[in-house]
Amino acid sequence: MTTAYESVKDLAEALRRAAAAHGEHEARTGQEDPNWPDWYAEYMVRERAGEDLPT
Repeated sequence: MTTAYESVKDLAEALRRAAAAHGEHEARTGQEDPNWPDWYAEYMVRERAGEDLPT
């Protein structure tokens, strides 16, 4: 699957949304996620594809 962003601003906004969602994920689990890059990547690809987002 290819995921593309229209601009630097578009990508930065996607990263901010992923960061906010990941903060909620860590709050729910009660622990830091050392694999956060994988979580961000999955979130951003799924969001762009219109799929269910990770929790």
